[in-house]
Amino acid sequence: MTKRTIVTMPGDGIGIHVLEQALRVLDVVGFDANYVHADIGWELWKKEGNALPQRTLDLLAEHHIGLFGAITSKPKDKATAELDPSLKDKGFVYFSPIVGLRQHFNLQLCIRPCRTFAGNPLNFIRRTADGGFEEPFVDVVIFRQNTECLYSGVEWTNPPDVVRKALETHKKMAAFKNVLSEQLAISCRIFTWPACIYIAEKAFEYADKYGYKSVTVCEKPNVIRETSGMMEAAAKEANKKYPHIERWSTNIDAQMMWLTKNPEDYGVILSGNMFGDIVSDGFAGLTGGLGFALSGNIGEDVAVFEPTHGSAPKYAGFNPSIVNPIAMILSAAMMLDHIGEIEKGNLIRDAVADVIKEGKVRTYDMLKMSGKPDVISKGAASCEQMATAVIDKIKVKV
Repeated sequence: MTKRTIVTMPGDGIGIHVLEQALRVLDVVGFDANYVHADIGWELWKKEGNALPQRTLDLLAEHHIGLFGAITSKPKDKATAELDPSLKDKGFVYFSPIVGLRQHFNLQLCIRPCRTFAGNPLNFIRRTADGGFEEPFVDVVIFRQNTECLYSGVEWTNPPDVVRKALETHKKMAAFKNVLSEQLAISCRIFTWPACIYIAEKAFEYADKYGYKSVTVCEKPNVIRETSGMMEAAAKEANKKYPHIERWSTNIDAQMMWLTKNPEDYGVILSGNMFGDIVSDGFAGLTGGLGFALSGNIGEDVAVFEPTHGSAPKYAGFNPSIVNPIAMILSAAMMLDHIGEIEKGNLIRDAVADVIKEGKVRTYDMLKMSGKPDVISKGAASCEQMATAVIDKIKVKV
C-alpha cells in the first residue's frame, strides 16, 4: 500500500516545537507516512513579502493533507515595518497565511472540538447552592464557517469613490455622509447561501452521527439581520432532514455568558467565521485553554489540521520548550480520523486522557504557573516530556 504523504507546516515560534512532538506521537502510534516540509509564516513574509508562497500551495494541492503548527500575525503597520528594506514600497501587503490557505482551497468547514478531560486542573468548575462546587462535563463541537464573514478580506481604508457611492445607496450610510473618505475604514461581512447551507448540513450530520441532541446557531440576527439571518435560515432548512435533533438559537453576546452558566447543555454549535472564532475560544477556556484547543480546516479536496493557539514568540526561544503540545497532538489525532485511521486517533486521545487523569506530568499551564524559563526547575514538564508521557501510554496500549 502506498504511503500517505503529509505536508508539515511548522510556521513560527512554538509551532515548530509542538509539531515536532506531534510527529513523534504519530510515529509511535504506527502511522506510516512520508512528511514533506512546506514554508509558511512570518519569517517568509519578512524575506519574500509573501507568508504563503506558491510552492506551499502546490504541495498541498498535490498531497491534500496538512499539519500546521502556528504563525505570527501582526497589524498592517508592523508588518510593513518588518519587511526587508529591499521589498518596501513595492506593493507587498501582508495577509494571514492560514486565512489564505482556507480561502485558496475553500476549506470552508472549521471543526473545533472542546471537550473536558477528567483530572485536568484547568477544567471549569462552579459553585453549588450548598457552598460546594461541581465540575460539569463539557463536550461541545463548534462548526465555524471558515472562508466568509469578516475574514473575507473585502475591506478598505479610504474607500474608492465607486465603493463609497455604492454604499451610499443604503439609507443607513446617511449617518456617515459628513465623514471624509480618508477617515473611513470599511470591512464587509459577507455570507452566501451555498456556504451557509453547506456548513449547516454538516453540523446536523455530525450531531446525528455522534449522538448530540442539539445544534445551536450562535449569531446575532436581532441586529445583523441579513447575514446572521441567512445562517439561521440555513440551519432551519438543514434541520428538516434531522427532526429528532433540537435546533437552538443564541446571540453571541448572551452565549458568552451562558457558556459559564450551563456549558454542559450544549452539543454542536454553528456560527459564521467571526462569532465561531469567538465562541470556540470561550469554550476552549472551559476545557483547559489554548493548550488543549484543536481544530480541522476541511474542504472537498484539501484538509489542514492545527492547534488554535498562536506562535507565542515570547516562548519560542526557551530551551527546553515549556509549551503544552496537547492541542497539536489532538489535532494530529483529528487528522487521523479524517483519513480513516480512527483506531490510531482513538489511541492518541486515550493516551492523552490517561496522562491528564494520572496527573504526574503537567506542563506549566496545567500547574497554573507563569510562562517563564524556570518552570521546568519548579516541576513543570517540558513540551518534549509531555509528548513522551503520551508516547509511553501508547506503548502500553499497543
